[in-house]
Amino acid sequence: MQIKIKKLQEQAIIPIKGTTGSAGFDLTAISMNIVENQDYGYIEYGTGIAVAIHDNYVGLLFPRSSISNTGLILANSVGVLDSDYRGEVKLRYKYVQGTKYYNIGDKIGQLVIVKLPSVTFKEVSDLDATERGNGGFGSTNDIVY
Repeated sequence: MQIKIKKLQEQAIIPIKGTTGSAGFDLTAISMNIVENQDYGYIEYGTGIAVAIHDNYVGLLFPRSSISNTGLILANSVGVLDSDYRGEVKLRYKYVQGTKYYNIGDKIGQLVIVKLPSVTFKEVSDLDATERGNGGFGSTNDIVY
């Protein structure tokens, strides 16, 4: 599959995989905007690229594993690039004062392309029973397999 990509800035870097077994394409920062307020701050990184994701696919933006070496947290947990979005690919990270952060030229995240299933919803009065049932957070800790 080929995905069309457009450089919005000359210095933008086309995403590549770090290894042949990598799921994600590394994204590189070409701009950085730091915003601070009373309680927290965020850093928005621009990649200088726009992509045309195919219909029935989605681009998911994840942090790289190197995020653990910083105090950054991807603000929306996982970014979503819908197939009809044509703007710049950006990642916004929350941080606390004194946090180590990425610099321009650093790899700041990864793009994973995923095929979407065709889904419809059917309203029913009951759902199939399972061992877990409606148990939520931590409820599987007591299930013995």
